[in-house]
Amino acid sequence: MATAAIEKPKGLQLLRASMKNRKTAIMLIFGFGAGLPYTLLIGTLNAWLGEWEIDLATIGVLSWIGLAYAFKFLWSPLVDRLRLPGLERLGRRRSWLLLCQVLLVATFFGLSVSDPRLALGWFALVAVIGAFASSTQDVVIDAWRIDVADDKAPVEILSSIYQFGYRIAALVGGAVALILSERVSWPTVYAIMGVFMALTIIATLMAPDTPRTIASKEESALRKAGAVDPKYRAIGLAIVGAGWAWAILTVALFMVRVLSTGPDDPDPPSVGDFTKTMGPLIVAATVILPAVVAAILNWMRGKPDYTLAADAPPASSGAGAADHAFSALILPLSELVRRIGWGVIIVLGLILTYRITDNIWGSFAYPFYLTELKYTGDEVAFASKIFGVFMTMAGIAIGAFMFATVGRMPTLLVGAIVAAASNLLYADLAAGAPYIDAFARTFRLDAFGHDLRMVRLLIAISGENIAGGLAGAAFVAYLSSITSREFSAVQYALLSSLTFLVGSLGRAAIGEAIDNVGYAPVFLWCAGIGLIGVFFVVLEWIRVAWKDRHTVAPVPASDAARAAEGDTA
Repeated sequence: MATAAIEKPKGLQLLRASMKNRKTAIMLIFGFGAGLPYTLLIGTLNAWLGEWEIDLATIGVLSWIGLAYAFKFLWSPLVDRLRLPGLERLGRRRSWLLLCQVLLVATFFGLSVSDPRLALGWFALVAVIGAFASSTQDVVIDAWRIDVADDKAPVEILSSIYQFGYRIAALVGGAVALILSERVSWPTVYAIMGVFMALTIIATLMAPDTPRTIASKEESALRKAGAVDPKYRAIGLAIVGAGWAWAILTVALFMVRVLSTGPDDPDPPSVGDFTKTMGPLIVAATVILPAVVAAILNWMRGKPDYTLAADAPPASSGAGAADHAFSALILPLSELVRRIGWGVIIVLGLILTYRITDNIWGSFAYPFYLTELKYTGDEVAFASKIFGVFMTMAGIAIGAFMFATVGRMPTLLVGAIVAAASNLLYADLAAGAPYIDAFARTFRLDAFGHDLRMVRLLIAISGENIAGGLAGAAFVAYLSSITSREFSAVQYALLSSLTFLVGSLGRAAIGEAIDNVGYAPVFLWCAGIGLIGVFFVVLEWIRVAWKDRHTVAPVPASDAARAAEGDTA
């Protein structure tokens, strides 16, 4: 007697089922735990330093702690491989989460007892430790989301919930922190935020975990007949290792040079020049070169001249360490390239261009609001930090609804389109807002004042943040969907880091363009760049559809039996 197949929930039924799932509640808290340190260390910290009259040059140097988020993939293999003494019994993800969250709590309390005016070096060191702990926590949370996703809590819904938590943290770490700073001291504000961060530990202790991949099986398979000869793997590992080591050393030396530069230095280092000259080489060394090496090693697997004819003897201590490094660093990349094939070119193009406009012009948002448009700090704080956060959450909600009703690829395409189109709102705002004003008067939105000044800003921020929330949720879900659970930490960290690196490279060029031609033409240019992302989404949709059509689904045993009986009859 055939067993009836269990029908998977779909549409709104799927959304309701997900909201009742323990994983989604924990994902919300993890999103908050990821967003809070990023907001406090990358954004709000500058408000504290500015209020305490730390010079802008020093603040600019400290902002480089954000590079920890761009290069987090370099140490992401540790998250998959390293067992933490004394914490491993909590699980492979929860052990790392607990370590990172304890370090972040200590960071906020450490900052709360520091005075940047008296001990800036100590203050900077604590902030750097916090940035590394925060970026490592991001790696773990991204891997956890991919690991625990299932039919009742699909990765698309978990990704949207994560974005919700992240934006709530942006509200708390941004607007709430600024409001508190008007009433208590900045050290007290960071102590309060440390208490908020400590509460996320409860979610970590309650979170489910997944079994650890047995690395020894992977490493022993590297010495089986048909595997790539160890000498070729060693060459590939050396090339990738040299590229990553060069990138780390280059960035580290530049940061040391910046930090050691005195105010009277006749030739101070330029961050813009560094990103324009060395940035492309860093991307090539850390991303493109490893992908090429992985593709070549995959090609070698099918060639007898490059593979083992028989099982190799057990590895010695040195060769075993090389096998371990290869399985941790190169194998995840090889798996990604092998699984996607030539489609990886489309995937990388999509990742590089999908959120590029947000990443490259985001740094100039406050100068645009305050200097160019002459809004006050209070107006911008309300519009961007409070009203804008709720609009972003609305965009995320729209994304979650679209995931549950129309699917991943349509949502990804709509996100790319609205993200590109939102730049047109800012182009209109920079040009005097004629179209925004007409829209506001048509729908009677001019109740805030005769000149429509605040209405203009709110409409522009509404459109941009709703689009950003939708596109952000779609992008996170897409990255999660193409990541293998076996190598979730390394692959997701690598792919998501691409957006940080490319965004950093484009900022210097955007700044020069604004100086030369003004904001309005640059926003139009950003909208045009966004269309490249739309183009790659269309290509990816075609690739995925073609793959689905040419993938043979397994036939259930009961169906095969009935088919055989029909042929016999």
